[in-house]
Amino acid sequence: MVIKSTIVFSTVGRPSYGFDIFSVTVPKNLDDMRDWTERRLTDGKSVNYNGHFTEEDGTVVFVSERSGCSKLYIQLPNTNKPLELPSVPDSLFHDHPTINNGRLFFVSANEPADKPLKSWAAMYSTCLDSQKTTRLTPVGTVDYSPAVSESGKWIAVASYGSKQWEGDFQELSTDIVVFSSNDGSGRRVLARGGGWPAWSGDSSVFFHRKADDGWWSIFRVDIPENEEASLLECHRITPPGVHAFTPAASHSGKWIAVATRRPGSQFRHIEIFALELKSFIKVTETLNPTLHHYNPFVSPASGFLCYHRFRGEASIGDSKIPYLENVISPLPDLKMLRINGNFPTFSPDGDLIAYNPDFFSPQSGVSIVNSTGTKRWTILKGRVSFSLAWSPTEKGIIYASVGPIFETAKMTVQIARISFDLTNLDSQEDITAKIKILTKEETGNNAFPSCSPDGKFLVFRSGRSGHKNLYIMDATNGEDGGIRQLTEGPWIDTMPSWSPDGKFIAFSSNRHSPENTEVFGIYVIHPDGTGLRRVHVAEDMDMVRTNHVCFSPDSKWLLFTANFGAVSAEPISLPNQFQPYGDLYVCGLEGTHLKRLTCNAYENGTPAWHSGDGGPDIGSLCLNDVGEDLKGDFGEPHWLVA
Repeated sequence: MVIKSTIVFSTVGRPSYGFDIFSVTVPKNLDDMRDWTERRLTDGKSVNYNGHFTEEDGTVVFVSERSGCSKLYIQLPNTNKPLELPSVPDSLFHDHPTINNGRLFFVSANEPADKPLKSWAAMYSTCLDSQKTTRLTPVGTVDYSPAVSESGKWIAVASYGSKQWEGDFQELSTDIVVFSSNDGSGRRVLARGGGWPAWSGDSSVFFHRKADDGWWSIFRVDIPENEEASLLECHRITPPGVHAFTPAASHSGKWIAVATRRPGSQFRHIEIFALELKSFIKVTETLNPTLHHYNPFVSPASGFLCYHRFRGEASIGDSKIPYLENVISPLPDLKMLRINGNFPTFSPDGDLIAYNPDFFSPQSGVSIVNSTGTKRWTILKGRVSFSLAWSPTEKGIIYASVGPIFETAKMTVQIARISFDLTNLDSQEDITAKIKILTKEETGNNAFPSCSPDGKFLVFRSGRSGHKNLYIMDATNGEDGGIRQLTEGPWIDTMPSWSPDGKFIAFSSNRHSPENTEVFGIYVIHPDGTGLRRVHVAEDMDMVRTNHVCFSPDSKWLLFTANFGAVSAEPISLPNQFQPYGDLYVCGLEGTHLKRLTCNAYENGTPAWHSGDGGPDIGSLCLNDVGEDLKGDFGEPHWLVA
């Protein structure tokens, strides 16, 4: 489908997660609790999360991304290295593992949905003896967040059903559904509206949802014995005044563990809620008051309470964020690299990649990393910049948008030409550069430059007319060398990309619905202004966000970010969930042969595509020596306000 090549892209927050799974001992009598002592269960490699106890001895199954995508692992007591579990070998996304009665239950996204704008998430089980995998979710149905009952007979899920994604994100329109763990039969709805189910025994299910008063709260539904009733009466368990979500239940049913977000606190913490006393007992706030803690789970006999959190800057294990991280690709000739930054762009020969480490901080400047990910340099310190473009004909020329991002058409943002010398690069730490401003200050918001293949011209977005449209100007002398308007209208045309063969410019625009500034489509146009057309990649495009478009090295394919796959996990359970821009996709110039390239629960974007297969291999870097310090710099979803 594509030539042998490399894609580099960014993921919001993901490089800094550094999650491990931790446990605390819970006394038999909660009144005897005095101090919590924390113990780490996973090994500090990669990102480890969403665990589940299989035995009271501390055996835990969990998700880890150490292999370049999310896979399932089991950590045995008194061992140093976890073992990979048999699941779906070709799947790029696994989540929520549980082992019960010799079977591994989990979510996978290995089978494409029957239409765009539907999640691929579905429930599977694998027999650990025969390693035979069975899909339990009906084809065309979406299931999240599975929980297995104590006996292993029943599974509860947060199900989106068979409907197409409605664009909901802050609170998914899921129901609590129960079915047989053997073959998925007997599906019935227990509660309308709810997520993240948790069993106590075989007859009580706890779940979260946003209550009518606006507080995320835990609810409970009890299933009568020998009754096939559905839509049973639900009872609210946690009170208003504190957000509570992602519950886990003790086997006795006397208490539940929840993640909370309290008013006045900036952090998510794990607490125990005693059901009879109807009171909270704080756990992680006494241990790590300034860290986020996620998704609690409880051991079979309720002796241990677990969760995952940032493991800390000085912890044993991976203590560096690699500049470049190899990510598993679904295509054999396509290499995929995640960069610790945004807006990457390749040098002409592909040996170097420039990017923005932090487009909000003037101190971060522009970074350059070699294609093996072993060395980094900094230029343009002291200026806020974003959206870079390397000249395709000059190794020492980069174009940048200088000024604040996410601003109005009239805000001053300028296109800069950055010139520098790469001689004796290995002996330098910072690179001295000359900056030439190409746009005029009074012209408003000028951003997202892209260079013609001969290096003579730049296409960019400008707000000089009062609307954000596309312009082309001289790449050396800027507006003084000539400028012309390429698109015009009361809408937003943005993020242009010039094809390597020079024939097309692709860009994102809301011109099909100018009043909607949330949903963009992909358009192409010839550099002379003719041939404007929309690239239709799906039938129903009203809710599709398609952004960050660029061309393949042979100019035959378009690479972009889109939310065709809806969401792969409940957003409330994850950090940094801003909006579902989604995953990377590729299609032909006519919108045909759509192919999904990434499949995870993150927000991927700002890709760049170059010929050749540069970059590090999985596990090739010593992460303790190469990269940035692991700081855990991530936060709550911005829409979760206490």
